[in-house]
Amino acid sequence: MRILLVEDSKRLTGALRSGLRKLGHAVDIAADGETGLSYALHNPYDVVVLDIMLPRLDGFTVLRRLRESGSNVYVLVLTAKDAVDDRVFGLRQGADDYLVKPFAFAELVARIEALGRRRVETTPPLMRIGDLEIDTAARRVKRAGQVLRMTPREYSLLVFLASRKGQVVSRIEIEDHLYDERTFPESNVVQSAISLLRSRLALPGAAPLIHTCWGRGYMLDEEPP
Repeated sequence: MRILLVEDSKRLTGALRSGLRKLGHAVDIAADGETGLSYALHNPYDVVVLDIMLPRLDGFTVLRRLRESGSNVYVLVLTAKDAVDDRVFGLRQGADDYLVKPFAFAELVARIEALGRRRVETTPPLMRIGDLEIDTAARRVKRAGQVLRMTPREYSLLVFLASRKGQVVSRIEIEDHLYDERTFPESNVVQSAISLLRSRLALPGAAPLIHTCWGRGYMLDEEPP
């Protein structure tokens, strides 16, 4: 997933960004509300993790303006305020979830992933493409009955392509979904990621599942386009 973290604590954002990236997520950072709002309005995030006590614009104002703009991005409000009135106000402003500081990193990840699943709620818990089987609940991939080991980033890319089975997915779509603002648009990062994923899926005698559609992107399917 591509995540925006709007938080002014450098220590906290550093730890969260490092932890989320290790899990394969792309993470952008905004240290104030005004920058966070601009990022959220101009980039296709899956989840925004939004602190309330921010410089320039507070989190509630950012949330309200996001919703007024028509944005339906999932927002997890992150704050030290634990009063019931604050939680209710945040939810009524359009927040999708609420987490009070201090929190366990594992709980934050679980809540982010739960919000991310809403966006792909039509994706079945078990996905099959030919002899490839993806168990999204267990995060386990098998091909021809053999368990395939993958990095979090490779797994995220595979699930993204599998959710669009039989459709051409452009390089830009893959970049927007998997990578943050530090990825240069003209880099070969997507080509490299596809190449690594192909090598993970390659078994002796097995037909290729990832097909290059020249000038358009990539497709995951049993048959070539």
